[in-house]
Amino acid sequence: MSHGFELEGAVKAPEIPEAGILGGINRLMQGLHTAIMFLSSIALLTASLILCSSVFLRYFLKIPTDWQDEMSVFLLVGATFMCAGYVQSQRGHIGIEAVASLLPPLVNRLRLIFCDLVSFLFCSFFSWKSMLLLHEAWVDGQTTSSSWAPPLWIPYGFMTTGMTLLSLQILLQLVAGIVRKEK
Repeated sequence: MSHGFELEGAVKAPEIPEAGILGGINRLMQGLHTAIMFLSSIALLTASLILCSSVFLRYFLKIPTDWQDEMSVFLLVGATFMCAGYVQSQRGHIGIEAVASLLPPLVNRLRLIFCDLVSFLFCSFFSWKSMLLLHEAWVDGQTTSSSWAPPLWIPYGFMTTGMTLLSLQILLQLVAGIVRKEK
């Protein structure tokens, strides 16, 4: 992740080639990420408007609100999980680059592959567990405990989809790191 400066000698993460199968998959993922970012921006704006209206209704008009907080949480959960793949495509997630300039290029390349592999395994596990929660919420008809009682498959669906897209993005970057040619 860059903050406007780069460590001297640091090896950058491999870029995904533009041609071939990886390039096609990458273009598909980027198009999907762009659409998700647009919808997530709308979700964040909607959540903020809902929360502001909720405050106005409760404190100034003394009208009780029962759905606004949960709706906002659902929108925020959706935006957060659904955008994770985009953030990873920009290598915006946490990365440990302090030792990159100290390692020989081959060791650093192996470090990058190892980090992507561990991240992929963790996110895939998280995605699988999310799928189980989604299935359970769908089959059992689970709802929240509020008086509005929206179905829990909605946030679990966002969580499952977002973590699956994140896992696929990491896998794409992992394969690109393994097949890249040294310059």
